Amino acid sequence: MAGGGGCVMLRGAQIRDLLDAKHNVLFDCDGVVWNGETAVTGAPEVVSLLKQRGKRVFFVTNNCTRPRENYVQKFSRLGFADVAEEEIFSSAYCSAAYLRDVARLQGKVYVIGCGGVMKELRDAGVPVAEEGDAEPGASIYTCPLDPDVKAVLVGYDENFTFMKLAKACCYLLRILRTGRIGSGSLTAALETASSRKATVIGKPSRFMFDCIASQFGLDPARSLMIGDRLETDVLFGSNCGLTTVLTLTGVSTLQEALAFRDSQEPQQKHCAPDYVMESVADFLQALEE
Repeated sequence: MAGGGGCVMLRGAQIRDLLDAKHNVLFDCDGVVWNGETAVTGAPEVVSLLKQRGKRVFFVTNNCTRPRENYVQKFSRLGFADVAEEEIFSSAYCSAAYLRDVARLQGKVYVIGCGGVMKELRDAGVPVAEEGDAEPGASIYTCPLDPDVKAVLVGYDENFTFMKLAKACCYLLRILRTGRIGSGSLTAALETASSRKATVIGKPSRFMFDCIASQFGLDPARSLMIGDRLETDVLFGSNCGLTTVLTLTGVSTLQEALAFRDSQEPQQKHCAPDYVMESVADFLQALEE
């Protein structure tokens, strides 16, 4: 794990020098290149100019609610030209890759999640346990369990129910040697109920970078991670040995970054970025020269 950064405000020649030193640029999405359905001013131009300069650009997101093809449509809708599906690494896609290539799952996965997760799993050829319609009055004691389930995958699920939690626990208590992939409060509920620890695939885990590096041969020393959240994006970059930039168009603030930099807690120091910029649009002048 890399040490905490110095929170240097990027300006002028520093931006040019940083871009000259890096070949790969990783962006978080929401809060960095867009906010909801509005592109961050200048972000589409920055992405296009980076590519024109020969940089490799990737997008890493913990949002698992949509498959990558939907992200491609959103990039296009918001004015980003030529963003390809293979440049997008979501927690849903990387979870499917983990189950297929690392866990080498021999069986089915039970999913607490939404359509984005389901599609990425099916596209990767990972068998999914079907969630049938519950019989009226059904309980965890009477509902059928699929004997072929060998893993449980947890993502964002706005239709999360006690029955899903109970079924997932039944599978996990039966599966003693298979890891799980999870995120957020649903994972915490399942960890508490099953007394087992989840394997996290999304940021700040380094698996997402390993996934990109294995496909594109990325050198961490020549890679830049740009995000708006200190405890996910910046920590992810630190965990992977990347140079990190906090952009102030999203969640985390400069004051929070400075507090992490000055903290005596090692884990907090790792969340301090190397650099801070107001917006990715600050790259424009250097790229247009």
